[in-house]
Amino acid sequence: MVKDQLKKSVGWAALQYILFSRVIGVGTGSTVTYFIEALNSVKDKIEGVVSSSNHSSNQLKKLGIPLYNLNSLHELDVYFDSADEIDIHMQMIKGGGGALTKEKIIAAAAKKFVCIVDSSKQVNILGRGPVPIEVIPMARSFVARELIRLGGLPEYRHNMITDNGNNILDVYNMKITNASLLETKINNIPGVVSVGIFAQRRADIVLIGTKDGIKTIIS
Repeated sequence: MVKDQLKKSVGWAALQYILFSRVIGVGTGSTVTYFIEALNSVKDKIEGVVSSSNHSSNQLKKLGIPLYNLNSLHELDVYFDSADEIDIHMQMIKGGGGALTKEKIIAAAAKKFVCIVDSSKQVNILGRGPVPIEVIPMARSFVARELIRLGGLPEYRHNMITDNGNNILDVYNMKITNASLLETKINNIPGVVSVGIFAQRRADIVLIGTKDGIKTIIS
């Protein structure tokens, strides 16, 4: 219950970074759900949203917030999303909800990435939990073997098909001493669509919901 309150508070705090009369990017996850609820209070002041998942899109549609395709935009000013883990360098692990590929695309396209999390998501070194990886189905076993070579313990996420029609491997036991290098190595495995390490495109602003209020970190 306390964690939900922290997620709600940070979701509402993120509204201050919205540029009105523009299209914004919105991610996926329980914290983002609270942000979308807050977004409903200013929906008449924005042009619309580029969404990273069907789940978020459905929530936005129910609120009557217009949806845009990223291909129709010349630029995107700001993207709001949460993280499964975030370190002191504003690098993240994302993909617990399976939307990591679209999240990574929108984050890369946006001029500014605002990450909203509760304090439980903070880590000193990434890798406390699994690293999600989206893979093309026919390559799943091959990719898993390559991940074992890198020291990981991959597990197939059963009953999970991504919005792109692919599979998810959750990789445990990853020693992430150089997040950017590991991101590159995994992305270079044939069959990998995207890895949930966000080091090369890290957050620009992090809002952290704590029991003492909102903590803001700016790169």
